[in-house]
Amino acid sequence: MIRIRGRVRSLGLPTVWGAAAVTYKLACPLAQETGLEARIVTSAVFFTVGTGLILHVRQMLMRELRQLRRVAGAAQSALLRPLPSSVEGLDIAAAQLPAERGAAIGGDLYEVVATEHGVRALMGDVRGHGIGAFGTVAAVLGCFREAAHDEKDLGGVLHRLERALARHLRQEHPAGAAEEFVTLLLVEIRADGELTALNCGHPWPYRLSGTDVDQLAPADPYPPLGPFPLPAELPPVGLGYLEHGDALFLHTDGAQDARDARGRFFPLPHALRTAVRDAPFSSQTILSRISTALLDHTRGAPADDIALMILTKSGCPSRRGAGNRATGHDAPAVDDTPLTQRR
Repeated sequence: MIRIRGRVRSLGLPTVWGAAAVTYKLACPLAQETGLEARIVTSAVFFTVGTGLILHVRQMLMRELRQLRRVAGAAQSALLRPLPSSVEGLDIAAAQLPAERGAAIGGDLYEVVATEHGVRALMGDVRGHGIGAFGTVAAVLGCFREAAHDEKDLGGVLHRLERALARHLRQEHPAGAAEEFVTLLLVEIRADGELTALNCGHPWPYRLSGTDVDQLAPADPYPPLGPFPLPAELPPVGLGYLEHGDALFLHTDGAQDARDARGRFFPLPHALRTAVRDAPFSSQTILSRISTALLDHTRGAPADDIALMILTKSGCPSRRGAGNRATGHDAPAVDDTPLTQRR
């Protein structure tokens, strides 16, 4: 009722202006004359009324747009909630750069959850962007937040995500479900810094160590979730270790595919090396520098949604030998005590 009354009030002024213009045209003797001066006056009257109507309608549309953006921002904050600044010895920073100017909702997703199995991070990219991808983002994130705690291994988490996505697509896109897909990267970080991952068509992450920047790509990824079924067995692949002071940089393909006005791709590895040049660095400083570089490269208008997430190991240095960094050889047995009990 309040909304209807508001719309009636907003239409009152245009109605009065319209009625005044019609009355002038029908009842005013000057409007009936055909002389030049009379026509100029009549034209000025209708121009004034028309301008007023346009300005009023524009004001109404801008008010509606601001309201829609507030609602979209609230929905985005509830779904893609801000990540904690630190979890289990990891400093965390994340950001999303939507492709649609002024949009609060994009098609990228990320999450970090501390579980008894380790810290589990998700980075994903839904086909398309904007509000059209919002439902799929909600389905995937909602499932991950439960499965990350319930499933002992990453393979179980990924199978849960596959089933949840299939149900969502059957309900929301019954005619075109085969055309919808999601790329995903699942990463598990153990207390000793060991990294394992499962990748479904997503860019592999980068490890930042001092001034070294290395993309971790140990195997070919599985296909994106949606079009093809995953294998029954999904053994995670090792990504090495995250040492004290190292950072793991996760991103969607919008970052590496971003182009400038001349069509040149964004030099992501070079930008990362520049971002870590001033050591020591933090997750927030890397995030700020890469986000600024991306917006400068695309002139503030990326063609695709971009999501960035950085996890920096800030806890106590690992007791493993330095020579075990990449391979994990001769490393002590992994402590299976739940993270919540390690104090």
